[in-house]
Amino acid sequence: MSKVIVNNYEEFAALLGKNIGVSEYVEIPQERINEFADATLDHQWIHVDTKRAKTESPFKTTIVHGYLTLSMLPYLWQQIIQVNNLKMMVNYGMDNMRFGQAVKSGESIRLIADLYNIQNLRGTVKVEVKFNIEIKDSPKKALSGIATFLYYFN
Repeated sequence: MSKVIVNNYEEFAALLGKNIGVSEYVEIPQERINEFADATLDHQWIHVDTKRAKTESPFKTTIVHGYLTLSMLPYLWQQIIQVNNLKMMVNYGMDNMRFGQAVKSGESIRLIADLYNIQNLRGTVKVEVKFNIEIKDSPKKALSGIATFLYYFN
């Protein structure tokens, strides 16, 4: 897999309406789920109690927090694109975000990203990325939406 490399607004704008790329799959093990539960204080049994989930959950196992799935977006995004000449990049917002399918403990996810919109705001580039997070070997998407990033170029 090769990354798309952009150095400025014009190179970003040339990608408008196109698929930017697909990340590698990354596994979400129970250990990461537990660490996320500790970090967010969300210890709902469906995520962390493997014994109870085995018998009471409709999934027959624990599931990844939806927000953990979402939090993987920047990591997966960096596998797809390399933006050079930056002062910084800021997460700006989410639109039309939907959780489609629960990710089970131990499953792997990947990102598919298209450049949905781009604006040059006096040197700050506002990039809207239409994204889908897929679950390996599943026809349903775990998460979809539009992520907005602000890029501050040098």
